[in-house]
Amino acid sequence: MADNRTSTLNFNIGVLGHVDSGKTSLARALSSTASTAAFDKNPQSRERGITLDLGFSSFSVEIPGQLRESGDHQQQYENLQFTLVDCPGHASLIRTIIGGAQIIDLMMLVVDVVKGVQTQTAECLLIGELTCPRMVVVLNKTDLLPADKRQSAIEKMTKRLHKTLENTRFKNCPVIAVAAKPGGPEAADTEEPQGVSELIELLKKQTYLPSRDPGGDLLMAVDHCFSIRGQGTVMTGTILQGSLTVNDTVEIPALKVTKKVKSIQMFRKPVSGAMQGDRVGVCVTQFDPKLLERGLVCTPGSLRTVFAAVISVKKIGYFKGPLSTRAKLHITVGHETVMARVTFFGLPPDTSQPQHHSPETTFAFNREYVYQEDYVTGQGESNSGTDPEQWALLEFERPVTCPLLCLVIGSKLDTDIHANACRLAFHGRLLHGFEDKAYAETGLHRLLIYKTKHKEGQVERVTDDYTVIGRNLFKKETNLQIFVGLKVTLSTGETGIIEGGFGQSGKFKIRVQEGLRPETKQLLSSTTSKKKGKGGSKDEGTSNEEEPKVDAHHVYIHLDFKRYIFDPHKKMVQL
Repeated sequence: MADNRTSTLNFNIGVLGHVDSGKTSLARALSSTASTAAFDKNPQSRERGITLDLGFSSFSVEIPGQLRESGDHQQQYENLQFTLVDCPGHASLIRTIIGGAQIIDLMMLVVDVVKGVQTQTAECLLIGELTCPRMVVVLNKTDLLPADKRQSAIEKMTKRLHKTLENTRFKNCPVIAVAAKPGGPEAADTEEPQGVSELIELLKKQTYLPSRDPGGDLLMAVDHCFSIRGQGTVMTGTILQGSLTVNDTVEIPALKVTKKVKSIQMFRKPVSGAMQGDRVGVCVTQFDPKLLERGLVCTPGSLRTVFAAVISVKKIGYFKGPLSTRAKLHITVGHETVMARVTFFGLPPDTSQPQHHSPETTFAFNREYVYQEDYVTGQGESNSGTDPEQWALLEFERPVTCPLLCLVIGSKLDTDIHANACRLAFHGRLLHGFEDKAYAETGLHRLLIYKTKHKEGQVERVTDDYTVIGRNLFKKETNLQIFVGLKVTLSTGETGIIEGGFGQSGKFKIRVQEGLRPETKQLLSSTTSKKKGKGGSKDEGTSNEEEPKVDAHHVYIHLDFKRYIFDPHKKMVQL
């Protein structure tokens, strides 16, 4: 058993692309062994010939030279097992792709050579950029091109794809042409696929030794679950981190249960253990498989179920819609997609941007942040990397289970799926999770996010050299007590303190500690005398002519303060 564990290197290839680009046919042509979840197990999918869940299949080849030489001395591999993760292409199920993308070492983007890059192709590219270091582009369905124009059409499409990929991390990635299922899905299986053996050679060249770490807590993404009578329940999936051995106890957080591992298989071969990157079937003591079709399995106690989270956030350049606070988006986190309300916040305007720091490392509960009505983009192109550092609070409609620092993707999946628009809105990392259901009362006050407020009123009259009466700063029903002691500035330059209310109509008294300047007193006395003059013997016409002059002599009162949006006491704070 140990030999099997150490002699085969598992390498995960994500097969992504637009619906009907022929991904499943290509995976079938490449594969020799189909895993339990492979090839459209969903009946709806079989009817339509479209993949509805992540299918998995694999094939093994001899280990290529570059891996034999680069392997470490403890780990000598003889075989290379390619696990193909066949991701669905239709728009409504993009969330499934995101769920699968986190376990992919190499992306194989399948493009219909006749149709070229389509909306979902572009979205798959974006997911690849966020989750995957390398890519191979496969131009499929070359058999549909007229034989005499085939080569020039392939060259033209290759050139166009290289142009599309120019500004991505996949610049200059290899492009190869194949016909995975000559004659189309309905054709008999007698015709041999074209270009597939060349594709296998290309994949071998692109393979690298993925960074695999058996240490740390176990985290396994389960994509399929079924029971075997008399043995237990089998969960198939990929180990995202850590390792697993027979007799270990694992937790299924979604069901709040722990189970003992009875046996482990890798593509139908029994093994004693498995580690990060391996695709496995794990048999545990019996539970109802219907309760866990997809989800996470982990070391007991290592995952957190959160009701809200703080994330770092970066807008995806191709997303054209607005990103506003209070909006609801589809959030993919861990292995789930759930609706959440978003609140954006950033650094105060006077904060210098730290050099060479990422939002992941600079977020802290003891720092102050400014509330944002929207995501703030930089001055240049939105995808030029100039957006200021910012974060978001996500408040989930239902709790999600995930590890800290996991990838988070925000999407507008309710956008018209036929519209030629990118629906992936932003990405980031989960920095802090609120695990208490009553987090709004118990946890949010730790987030020091503030709004700045500005109020403006006028001085009505002077009562003595140190006191003025103000008006129009507050509504009649405002509780003035909460403003007592706050500092105000007069438009003539003096600063004062609100001492309390004056009468019942929302007027208030201001104490000017340094005393009013002579010119301010003169200005205010002329305002007051003109007002008095209006009520005297002049007729109404004259009084109206005087009014603009009175307005010109107004002395304004400015009140500035900030309020922390999650402060339960709603205190006002001044600098």
